[in-house]
Amino acid sequence: MGLLETTIAGRKRGSSHAHVVAELGNAIVSGAIPEGSILPGDAELSQRFSVSRTVLREAMKTLAAKRLIEAKAKVGTRVLPRSSWNFFDPDVLGWRCDAGVDLVFIEYLAEMRMALEPAAAAAAAERATSDDIVALYAIAARFDDPSHSPETIAKVDLEFHLAIARMSGNPFMRSASALIEAALAIAFRLSSPAASPEMIEEVATNHLRIVHAIASRDADKAVAAMRHVIDVGRGRIQKSLSPAPVALVPAGG
Repeated sequence: MGLLETTIAGRKRGSSHAHVVAELGNAIVSGAIPEGSILPGDAELSQRFSVSRTVLREAMKTLAAKRLIEAKAKVGTRVLPRSSWNFFDPDVLGWRCDAGVDLVFIEYLAEMRMALEPAAAAAAAERATSDDIVALYAIAARFDDPSHSPETIAKVDLEFHLAIARMSGNPFMRSASALIEAALAIAFRLSSPAASPEMIEEVATNHLRIVHAIASRDADKAVAAMRHVIDVGRGRIQKSLSPAPVALVPAGG
């Protein structure tokens, strides 16, 4: 299950291994377990989570692969600094979103999308097949539905952007899809365009511009249209996070 689907459906407890990974990962990324700290020993953790040492060791390997922890002989398992964490990993991004988002995090995420997705749209304009373009038009048409809920429009949005990543022909673009999912998961939580028919219409129009540019093989227009979509989404989320203006009461009133 991807990050967006998990956000919509809620996180479900899976295997013992997944439970240990999620509990420790969440605690590390949220700061409940501080950077640089040494985790308790295997015996204590096995008892805490009621799992075997084999399950615990596999969970630790998973967290190490995400660059959250590092085991060293005679030292123990240390929590790595935030600068080492793999934020391209869907779990790490999900835990970061669960810990709460702020304007700085939104900006970082938008910067990465701006670096990747316009380039993917440009590549799609050059490499997409006729069948790819027909399929993309079909996805874009599904935006234009005033009855969209936040869940349904988010799923169409994700399908659209992942299709362009795939059409780019660049495997690195598709591998970075967790960033797109994170942005859409945040939008789903904070500022869905399904809030009004006018916003749905705007989203539909903006995404259709991307398809038109790709279909006309105009890489520059595809870049501009994609940048506009990301900018609009970023602005909507930033507005939702900004404090509401305080009404001034006239003196003596």
